[in-house]
Formats: sequence, C-alpha cells, structure tokens
Amino acid sequence: MKMTPEQLARAREQWTWTGQARPAFAQTPLEDQVSVWDFPRPPALVPEKREIVVLWGDLEVASTTQAWKVLETAHPPTYYLPLSSVRPGLLQSAGQGSFCEWKGPAQYWDLVNPDQRLNGVAWSYLQPLEEARSIAHHIAFYAHKLHCTVGGAQVLPQPGGFYGGWITHDLAGPFKGEPGSSAW
Repeated sequence: MKMTPEQLARAREQWTWTGQARPAFAQTPLEDQVSVWDFPRPPALVPEKREIVVLWGDLEVASTTQAWKVLETAHPPTYYLPLSSVRPGLLQSAGQGSFCEWKGPAQYWDLVNPDQRLNGVAWSYLQPLEEARSIAHHIAFYAHKLHCTVGGAQVLPQPGGFYGGWITHDLAGPFKGEPGSSAW
C-alpha cells in the first residue's frame, strides 16, 4: 500500500489535535504524570532506555533497553523493539498490512510456537517513511494478550482493537480508542 504526496498531505491535515493545546476534556496530569495531549502530531520518536519486556505466558518474547518510544497526540506511547531482540522462530508474517500517514506501510505479525498462535499481535515498518526511519527493523506488540512491562512496571493496553499504545501510571488521558474518541 502506498500513498501519493497529495493523499499523505490530506490524511495529515485531518487532525484537529496536534499537541499545541489540551482540549477541555483532557485530564489534568498529576505531579508525576504527563498528558498524552501534550504529545505532538506528527509523532515524536524518542529513544527509550528503560527495559522493555514482552512475555507470552512464561515465554520471553523480547527484552531490550534499546527501544524507540513513539509519542503521538492522544495516544499512550507505542514502543518499538529491535527485531533482533525477539526470540528467534516466534514471528510469522500475518500476511496483512495497513498504512500510517506518519510512519508508512505496516506489516502485521503473528506469534507462533508448536502449541499456540496469537494472530496479528505485532506490527512493524520495515520500510517506513523518511521521518520514521528510526523504527525500521523494529517491532511493536499489542499488550492485549501479552504481559508487557516498561522499566519493570506492567502496562495496560490502549483501549480499542486497533491502537497499540501502552498505558503506564505516569500518563494522563483520556486515550484515543475509548468510546467517542474516533474524531481525535
């Protein structure tokens, strides 16, 4: 899937919220929190040095201290781990994809082992748009069916079935994906 420059421009222009001002319905962050409404759009890609761990039951899928954190208005961060940090043999292409106007063409992944399969539980941008090149050869995981931690703290999955952000105690929302948030 590919978009023309004109299609990209139109898709990017649709966003009302860009991190320049918090909407009235945004939660006021506590002293130890940041508001996802202060995150920019287009998203910022920030190195994440805290340890990121992804477990499938008792099986460690991935662990790294060299992830990228993507910060986008109204979303909890999405963490992209180096593909090299994923246990070999667990990933299988899901044979589907999508397109992000900020990051480019996404490929989806299943987790497989001899006894189980989790369909569409991860995605990557193997050939991202230029502004997202830092996350090439990295992978992000949905936390819905996995146990994921950031710096030892367990995360909650972003609401909704499409978005893959990880909610930690240091974030104030509300978060895109909640009921009524489709226009955010």
